Amino acid sequence: LWPALDVHLTSVSEQWAQFSIAGPRSRDTLTKIVDRQHDISNEAFPYMAAREISVLGGSPARLFRISFSGELAYEIAVPARFGDALGQALMAAGAGYGITPYGLETLNIMRIEKGHVTGSELTGQTTARDLGLGKMMAKKKDYIGRVMAERPALVGEDRWQLVGLQSVDKKARLRSGAHLIGIGKETAAANDQGYVTSATFSPMLDGYIALALLKGGGKRVGEKLRAADPLRGEDTEVIVGNPIMFDAEGVRLHG
Repeated sequence: LWPALDVHLTSVSEQWAQFSIAGPRSRDTLTKIVDRQHDISNEAFPYMAAREISVLGGSPARLFRISFSGELAYEIAVPARFGDALGQALMAAGAGYGITPYGLETLNIMRIEKGHVTGSELTGQTTARDLGLGKMMAKKKDYIGRVMAERPALVGEDRWQLVGLQSVDKKARLRSGAHLIGIGKETAAANDQGYVTSATFSPMLDGYIALALLKGGGKRVGEKLRAADPLRGEDTEVIVGNPIMFDAEGVRLHG
């Protein structure tokens, strides 16, 4: 801590236009617009790399190899005045690969398949451990919040933890907000073991899937429960699994 410092931060986000390019041909598409002196091969520009580059014959840009979709993906930023030109250039560069714009609904489906958490899971009550991110918590050095993170109530094995759900009947719909109840148990608060945070139909898995917070979820993979939604009159049998439900090895991400 440096309490004597007088520091001012200024957001420059609005001065940049940024695009996400995702999919197995994303690198091929970028190669056509990134100036040749910049090597963006898998070896030279691995996952989580970030670099200042130039595109389209000298225009300044920032390239990030990050992925919320779980696919091989990048984000590229240019000064805002170049945003329209970059967008058109990207579409032209990817035309031969069948490039198409994709929106937040598509992105949400893919992030659920990959177990990526958003505001639905980051509720202010969940911890990194609850969400399967415990490896990101340093064990040999200090960080803000470390003392609180070790409180007994925040490390108990029976805490609500992130899990993946798949409908036993793949066509049986799952909805966010449904409560997780044991098979044969009454749908009542006393039997509530967690709830569905995000749900979608997965084209890749050909069925309904969901992310959920489940009591002691890390130890319950393979267990069958009911996703009960009394408000809509729905009751769906589900199987508890790993929250990463598609490409768990990260082959597509790291390709």
